[in-house]
Amino acid sequence: MSKNQKSTFAVLFGNRTFFPASLQTQARTEVLDTLKKLGHKTLVMPVDATPHGAIETRAEGELFDNFLRKHHGQYQGIILSLPNFGDENGATAALRNANVPIFIQAYPDDLDKMAPALRRDAFCGKLAMTDVLRQSNIKFTTLKPHTVHPLSDTFVANVDYFDRLCRVVDTLTGLRVGALGARTSPFKSVRIDELALEQHGITIESFDMSHLIQRTRDMSASDKLAKAKEELLRKTWLWNKVPAEAVGNLAKFAAVMEQIVQEDQLDVLAIRCWIELQEQLGISPCVLNGLLSDQGIPVACEVDLGNAVIMAALQAAGDGPATILDWNNNYGDDANKCIIFHCGNVPPSMLQGKYEVVDHSILACAIGEGCSYGCLNGRIKPMDMTFGGLLTEAGKIKTYLGQGRITNDPIPDDFFGCAGVAEIENLPDVLDTIAQTGHRHHVSLASGKFAAPMREAFERYLGFEVTSV
Repeated sequence: MSKNQKSTFAVLFGNRTFFPASLQTQARTEVLDTLKKLGHKTLVMPVDATPHGAIETRAEGELFDNFLRKHHGQYQGIILSLPNFGDENGATAALRNANVPIFIQAYPDDLDKMAPALRRDAFCGKLAMTDVLRQSNIKFTTLKPHTVHPLSDTFVANVDYFDRLCRVVDTLTGLRVGALGARTSPFKSVRIDELALEQHGITIESFDMSHLIQRTRDMSASDKLAKAKEELLRKTWLWNKVPAEAVGNLAKFAAVMEQIVQEDQLDVLAIRCWIELQEQLGISPCVLNGLLSDQGIPVACEVDLGNAVIMAALQAAGDGPATILDWNNNYGDDANKCIIFHCGNVPPSMLQGKYEVVDHSILACAIGEGCSYGCLNGRIKPMDMTFGGLLTEAGKIKTYLGQGRITNDPIPDDFFGCAGVAEIENLPDVLDTIAQTGHRHHVSLASGKFAAPMREAFERYLGFEVTSV
């Protein structure tokens, strides 16, 4: 599935012949038409494959199971619609091998249609269905209210929630993360257990930074990909203060990063962004990280593999790119605000303007001026945000998730790097929880508020532990 593309859903309709099967035809039209209007592709068995195009008996459920096997990999979630009570035996046989999120939608009854020929009883049937699915260890999602009509705004909101959940599960299942360089020794705060990640379907592929630097040196400035990267860089940012050699090295290193992504089929990167790149190529990769993130390949700084994974999840759940920043400064005396910052890696689409590329004024203290071009003094757009982090501990994956906003509060002009003022309710408690649970000084975030579907995706379907902050 492409980045931020809406999920494709396999759809089945539960039936129980004690209740009016005539309702199936209408339900099929209403559910499928609504999903189509919302931009979702659907997979559904032919209407004549079973009586009324629905699933009731175990044999009919096995037909649907075979249908799912035939279309393996073509759908990210399943919607089980109950136009009437529904039969648990057929649904259990249909869904036992699904291994994707399942959303159960039950039709509401109308008070003026309670005669035996019209009454649905899906209200009760949904509880019977969830009971038996749980007995069979089949994971599923239920949303409020208990019954919802597919032509309602509430159903639209339910589908949006389920879509974001499915995108997270699909993205993190089989995620391939590229570690470009080893963790710097001072940053023990980003240590991670690769085996714990692997046991949750997330693979780390490691690349030596010396190899990447040599590939960059060996690449001709006239290389087609390098030239395209330089053109993109010059179009995106202002370069008046950057020597031509540094621009060329940034363009070539960007080309090497893209080649690595393609050659090893990587979904997300975490990079050793100092100090060899500054010492040997005279660059900082910050602006490259932001561009790649805007193009759908999230890049975490300082080889923070945990936040690389959470960036992938945030991008999947949201409608745009994710970024990684430091929990960096208090904002005066306002306890619920702080400055979040990094050196220039924020995706261009998340910034307020077109900024000038500069030298790394903090690293300059250690290695001298003119050795680390590729940073930005930019400001993040005001926006609602969902934020989080990820670590491994004792073989478990532990995360935190929260919501807040980036304000339009001013930041001093001489403040170095890309920064924004974050406003989060009960921020002192949030930061204390992060500290007490051992999470990073980094935080990943994306535009929008969607912590709830991410949390369910992590806990119910991926087996992560989640702390809400």
